[in-house]
Amino acid sequence: MPAERLMPTEESHDLIALTRDIVDHELRPVVAGLDARAEFPRDVFRTLGRAGLMSLPYPEELGGGGQTYEVYLQALEEIASASASVGVGVSVHALSCFGLFTAGTDEQRADWLPEMLSGEQLGAYCLSEAHAGSDPAAMRTRAVRDGDDYVIDGAKAWTTHGGEADFYKVMARTSDDGGRGISCFLVPADTPGLTADNPEQKMGLMSSTTATMLFDGVRVPASRRLGAEGQGLPIALSGLDAGRLGIAAVATGLAQEALDVAVAYAKQRESFGKAVIEHQGLAFVLADMAAAVESARATYLAAARLKDAGRPYSRQASIAKLVCTDNAMKVTTDAVQVLGGAGYTKDFPVERFMREAKVMQIFEGTNQIQRLVISRDLAR
Repeated sequence: MPAERLMPTEESHDLIALTRDIVDHELRPVVAGLDARAEFPRDVFRTLGRAGLMSLPYPEELGGGGQTYEVYLQALEEIASASASVGVGVSVHALSCFGLFTAGTDEQRADWLPEMLSGEQLGAYCLSEAHAGSDPAAMRTRAVRDGDDYVIDGAKAWTTHGGEADFYKVMARTSDDGGRGISCFLVPADTPGLTADNPEQKMGLMSSTTATMLFDGVRVPASRRLGAEGQGLPIALSGLDAGRLGIAAVATGLAQEALDVAVAYAKQRESFGKAVIEHQGLAFVLADMAAAVESARATYLAAARLKDAGRPYSRQASIAKLVCTDNAMKVTTDAVQVLGGAGYTKDFPVERFMREAKVMQIFEGTNQIQRLVISRDLAR
């Protein structure tokens, strides 16, 4: 059953209908096969891009959809309900464009954003390193100025779309001044010296490629630096607030799909002479799952509306990421329980949902880091 949505405009209502139609016809029929083969769905991203669904929160004059975050996140949730891997990919692509949009010059935006937002160019985001995940200020990848260029050396771990993207938003150290010594660069995928290590062998999100990106004397023109030297970490962290809302919406879409599968199964499966949904013990589990999905959606929408209004929303973004991903983990786990032994097999998708939900408590800042962000904000 599709989520019931109260959209702010008729146009946004039509956008959700379009998104559902594309997802139902282009994505749902292939997602199980993509996951089983661990196949990266590049053509799906092109289809979404041509429909305008890869660029919804960016201005129309730059090639975007001109939508609010309230609308964009609900479209993203619809995509994620069919494929968490693709939902994560759309969110990461939007995050990869964020630094250029917020910190790029007018000339940089005009030159690069239209093609990036068209979906023909797919983005990736390089912040974490093997020893610098929750503490990005500890990164060691270095960019050294050499005339009109920078030369980048190092390695960036856990890169979604690593080896598949057309451009990489890269944070690299330009001085030894801790968090103030990091700068941001937009690096084309075909730059000599930039390669992807073997993809990670993950528990879930099998059709979302994750790899360490290796930088060996990667020469990038200084014109591809976003913002001033030393502004990289603020650019990265401001993007993460928006990215956390994206993951919150993806987790909610995943949880909604798990709930829908569990309810459908509980209606048709009989036990002791009646449908299992009529047994109170199981019916109450489903009720709790529904409450978790609805409360998650309300939480990310509340944060999105603050962002759309131009008000501070960092704490609310962390709350949304925390609540939505923890709820998704519980809902998907309960979905396996509702299906019983069948839920533990690959004959039904809920085992995949459960594996996919786990990483959402980890990336875009672990949920322990979200609690740190929230508590520090309360202390202020």
